[in-house]
Amino acid sequence: MTHDRDNARDADTAALGAGTQRLDKWLWFARLAKSRTLASSLVIAGKFRVNRNKADKPSHAVRAGDVITSSVSRTVRIFEVVGLGVRRGPPAEAQVLYKELTASSEQTKSESVKSRNGATLMPGRSTGERLPGSGRPTKRDRRLLDRLKPAAGEG
Repeated sequence: MTHDRDNARDADTAALGAGTQRLDKWLWFARLAKSRTLASSLVIAGKFRVNRNKADKPSHAVRAGDVITSSVSRTVRIFEVVGLGVRRGPPAEAQVLYKELTASSEQTKSESVKSRNGATLMPGRSTGERLPGSGRPTKRDRRLLDRLKPAAGEG
């Protein structure tokens, strides 16, 4: 049985060429997808770009130096392929396979807080706006929002 698996692995490598790896396999090795099947379905759904070109097949070849753009779950992340994986190892081993080019998450969050006219607001200043996906406001949240809004009779 293991001999057949080794032959299939060798055929995968030979089909892609030396120094390349399937995109779905690389995503799985780099721990950017929980399973190889999930990685394949995300690639088919158009959630990844390789060097600005849409990757529509899980067998898309990636090599060191390629830039992968991910748009999964309302966030855009950019990775540079540093190395190709040999196995799905621990997270420390997986992080060696890529370099994240996305801006830090704190910087991204502060840029996302903007007023309705597009001006960036000071961090910590209350706007009365809720972040997408934060759910329904609680009773306390609603009362705090009502304090920020002018009363109906005022202008």
